This record gives sequence, C-alpha cells and structure tokens, in this order.
Amino acid sequence: MKQGGDKRRTRRKASAQVDYTAIPDGCRLLEVMEREARCDLRARTTEYALGIIRMYCSLPKTDVTRVLGQQALRSGTSVGAHYREATRARSVAEFISKMEGGQQELEETDYWLELIVRSEIVRAGSLDALVKETYELMAIFAASVTTAKRRLDGR
Repeated sequence: MKQGGDKRRTRRKASAQVDYTAIPDGCRLLEVMEREARCDLRARTTEYALGIIRMYCSLPKTDVTRVLGQQALRSGTSVGAHYREATRARSVAEFISKMEGGQQELEETDYWLELIVRSEIVRAGSLDALVKETYELMAIFAASVTTAKRRLDGR
C-alpha cells in the first residue's frame, strides 16, 4: 500500500464509473450526480419500453387486446423518446415541455394498463411491476418538471 493511503473514491452506477477525485475544481458534485441520474433515467425508460413491448407480445391475440395493447405500446414506448428529447432541450422551457409530454404518455399508458387488467385480459397481478414502474416514472417526471419550473421562475 502507498504511503498516506489512496484517498481515491469511486461510485459504481450501472455501467458507468465516476472518479470523484478527478472532478476539476470548478465542477460541482451536483452536476456529476445529475449527469449520472440522466444516464440512469435513460436506461430506466428504455427498460420500461422493453417491458411494455414484452407485455404486448404476451397478450392473447384478440381484436380487443390488439387495440388496447397497441395503445399501451404506442404511449409506453414514447416515454423514453420524450425523455431523450428533453435531455437535448435548448432551454428550460423546452425541457419542461418535453418532460410534460412524457408525463402525459405515462398517464395514458397507466390508463391502458388499467383497462387491460380490469377487463381480465391478463391474470390479476401479472402487470403489477409494470404499473409500479409507471407510477415511479410519473413521480420522477413530475419532480423534474417542478424543479425545472422553479429554476425558470428563479431567473
């Protein structure tokens, strides 16, 4: 071991590793944490879309399930697209708009999932994890919009 010990601390997140000791003096830790959160939410919205796709593929092949499933497929897979657009926003106002679009898609997806469950197309509880993730993403998107609106008003 080196004299004085190695004070290098790293934090492992998903597939990215950040060396907090290598952050330039002018850089704030909050910025690094926000960057990590963006990467996590990007992966999370992608996994959510894949879950929606898997759900759709597992539905029985009837006219009703095709309609309900396709609606959930459209709205559920667009959440990640809205998020990615938001990360490329040119202004706070544009970011808010894109995130609110993602919120609307999550609300719509929740509606279609509820109809699929309540119509007994799938067995009770089979979509619980997907519904839970829908609610969690709604909360994250809502918190992001609230924070961005505060920043916009603070100018």
